Formats: sequence, structure tokens, C-alpha cells
Amino acid sequence: MKIGNINFADRPLFLAPMEDVTDIGFRRLCKRFGAAMVYTEFVSAEALVRSVKSTVSKLTIDDTERPVGIQIYGRDVPQMVEAARIVEEMAHPDVIDINFGCPVKKVAGKGAGAGMLQNIPLLLDITREVVKAVNTPVTVKTRLGWNNEQIVITTLAEQLQDCGIQALTIHGRTRSQMYTGNADWTLIGEVKNNPRINIPIIGNG
Repeated sequence: MKIGNINFADRPLFLAPMEDVTDIGFRRLCKRFGAAMVYTEFVSAEALVRSVKSTVSKLTIDDTERPVGIQIYGRDVPQMVEAARIVEEMAHPDVIDINFGCPVKKVAGKGAGAGMLQNIPLLLDITREVVKAVNTPVTVKTRLGWNNEQIVITTLAEQLQDCGIQALTIHGRTRSQMYTGNADWTLIGEVKNNPRINIPIIGNG
């Protein structure tokens, strides 16, 4: 498995980005115990562009935790592009990940995170422009869809790949499920087995 120039084993275990959990100490601990790649807590593009101190501090990474990804979220194309450039210039991460999966109301309810699943054209615009703006490999994390009536992942995965992302993480739930019920690994497998998909697919949930 390969993301950008990073080579992994066939079935690597990644530490998922988790707000208020995956700070630098936790990431270094997980790395020590075998995580192939770790991710920061997600970073608000709007707050990063405004240089909010607590947000900027999330960009602190240590060489001992590499390869490391920094995840950003937002709903505005110029802000997401600028945030990605700031991340690249300040932290030099191995991967920039875009969050289209957070289901919590304060994020999704404002149209960011999983809220982007209700505006696929904008989601794709953000992805395409961020990919063009940076040299760092760009990846995406998202969900199966907004709800059970709007399962979009099989089509969306191809669209995201066409935008130039270098890996896709799929949380096997819809936004409406939040963190309840069982993750649907069948749909994740369907994306993985799609002959048109040639980027790594990472299962989550």
C-alpha cells in the first residue's frame, strides 16, 4: 500500500484523528505501539486562517511520529485552500487529510464535516482546489452518505479519486447514524473492489 511516496505494509493500522484525543503525546504513544500512521485532531480552516492560537498549536508535530497526517475541515473553498497551504508551510505533514465525515451538530450542522455530504458539488470543488494548491499528498475521510436514503459513497469515491486524492478513508456509517449501530463494511468492500478505484481505501468505524 502506498500513499504519495509513503510505503506501508499490505494491511497497515492507522490511528484515526479524534478531537480532544489525538494530541502529540497520544500520537507518539500509539506510534510506539505500532501505528503505521497517525493523525492530529481535526483543525478548523476558518480558525487556522484567523491564526487562533489553540488551533495553530494543533499543527505541532514531532519527527518521531512520522508519517503523520494533519486533518482540516471547513465549508469554504478559499479558506480550505489557504488552510491547506498554512498546514503545509508550518508543519510539513506527510499527508493533508480533508474531513467530510464529522457528524456532530456544531460541525455538520454548519455544512462542514459530514454536512458536506448534502452539497456534493461544493465537496468536490474543495477537494479539487486543495489538491491543486499543495504539494503534500491529499486524502479524504468521509461517510457512506447523509442518511440511509442518501447512500452516495460508491459514486463519491470515484469522483474524489478524479479530484486527485491519494487515499480515501470511509467510515462505514451515515451521518444520521452518528456513532450508533454497526459499521457497514460491505459497502466499504464494494468501493475497494471497484475496478475503477486505484487509490488505497481505508476502513473506519
